[in-house]
Formats: sequence, structure tokens, C-alpha cells
Amino acid sequence: MSFDNKVVMITGAAGNLGRAVAAAFASAGASLVLVDLDEGGLRAAYPGADARRLLLAADLTRLESVQTAVQAAVDRFGRIDALCNIAGGFRMGPAVHETLPELWAQMMDMNAGTLLNAVRAVVPRMLAAGGGCIVNVGAGAGQGGRAHMGAYSAAKSAVIRLTEAMAGELRERGINVNCVLPSIIDTPQNRADMPQADPRRWVAPQDLAQVILFLCSDGARAVHGAAVPVVGLS
Repeated sequence: MSFDNKVVMITGAAGNLGRAVAAAFASAGASLVLVDLDEGGLRAAYPGADARRLLLAADLTRLESVQTAVQAAVDRFGRIDALCNIAGGFRMGPAVHETLPELWAQMMDMNAGTLLNAVRAVVPRMLAAGGGCIVNVGAGAGQGGRAHMGAYSAAKSAVIRLTEAMAGELRERGINVNCVLPSIIDTPQNRADMPQADPRRWVAPQDLAQVILFLCSDGARAVHGAAVPVVGLS
């Protein structure tokens, strides 16, 4: 899976999964456009200078901010061949009937809204260039409702439905669109929040990154609209 001369844009790049995905693509030869909300977090995650790497701070909930970042990426590298929508967020909630509008809006904005703004800015560039690949990050919880996770489950279900719709719209225009559905990802935050759990049964970020890498590769050119469960040993 060589990505020599390919340009990959990764949102949520300063997070645990974002860093693992960036490392996987860098090892495969890609040039990287690394986007996150906090510039300081990006520079801490990716210290030093690298001609094949562009760090961009952007508020993914604001379309104009994303468009500015995409323009900077095109100015630097000329195009975007693959988009990995890693940005998102999780919050437990109360029962559905007690869910406040603020929590509902937050989950939708962080998960589906950031995806929408990213593809609004990137897809026209891909169409003009003749093709590309998009991988979104859903969740196993998006496949069905779970107690006290109504807003999150609905937001991740929206990611799956948007992936399927985009695949239908873009398949014959040279753009592959798929998503991954991880279970619990092995991160320091999850280990701290669930100290009694066995993290060996969770998904390692590096393993999930390899699935994302494959879905952006030429080997997945016949895969469209897939929602791929990635569940580790659980």
C-alpha cells in the first residue's frame, strides 16, 4: 500500500487515532495535511519541520474555517487525494427523554457536522482532480441505540448513513467513500475512565489505522459505502 506522491488530509490529527493514522500514511510515503482545532496540540503531536507535512489549525464546526484550511493545503501540495475524517467526540448522557438540546447539538456537531464541513470543502476539489478516497470514523454504537448513549449513537448512525449516501452519489465520479466502526479504542483516556476493563480486548489505534490505510489504497478501489466493524478481540 504505497502512497508515494499522494496527499492525505486527516482531521482530528492531534488525537490518539489521528496520530496513529498520520504515522501509518507517513510510513507509506504520503504527504500529510494535519488538521485540528488547537494549533498548540498539533505542534506538540508533530514537533519539528517536515516538508511532507502541513499543520493547520481549523474549527471543523465552521465551514469557512475548513475551506481556508483546504485552500492552504491545495496551495502547498496542489491537491488532496484522500480525506480521513477522524475528528469526533463522545459523551455519555442521561436517558433520551432527559437529553438536553445542548448535548444533542454537541454530539451532532462534533461527529456529523465536522464530517459535513470537511466533505463540503474537499469533495469539489476531488471532483475537479478526477477522484479520491474518503474514510469516515463511525462507531459500533452507531449500529444500534444504547442506554444513556442516545445522542452519541444517533450521531454515529448519521455518519454511517452519510457515508452510504455519499458513496451512492460519488461512486461513478471516481471517489470511494467508506467508514470504519471501531468498538472501544485503546487510549490513555479510556484506560483512565475504565480502570477495571481489560484494554487488551480493545482496538489498538495502530490496528484501526491500518484498516483506514487499506480503504484509501488502490486495493480498496472496488469498495464503496462499506461500514467496516473493527472490534479487536472483543
